[in-house]
Amino acid sequence: MADLVTEPNLPDPDGFYERLIASHQGLDDAASRRMNARLVLLLANHIGDPEVLGQALAIARDGFAETATRTP
Repeated sequence: MADLVTEPNLPDPDGFYERLIASHQGLDDAASRRMNARLVLLLANHIGDPEVLGQALAIARDGFAETATRTP
């Protein structure tokens, strides 16, 4: 079983962050959310390991309160 790498692992994290922010320039909110979703799916496909992806989902979700809204 592989474990999700949570320790710093990018050789240039600031450079990546700048590229990530720059990739959203010129996009409206909806397009930016679609781009983020596409990026997540591309990286999930690259990782491919369901156990690692499950760990990532759990860690990413941790600390968020339930915000489900229901329409009567």
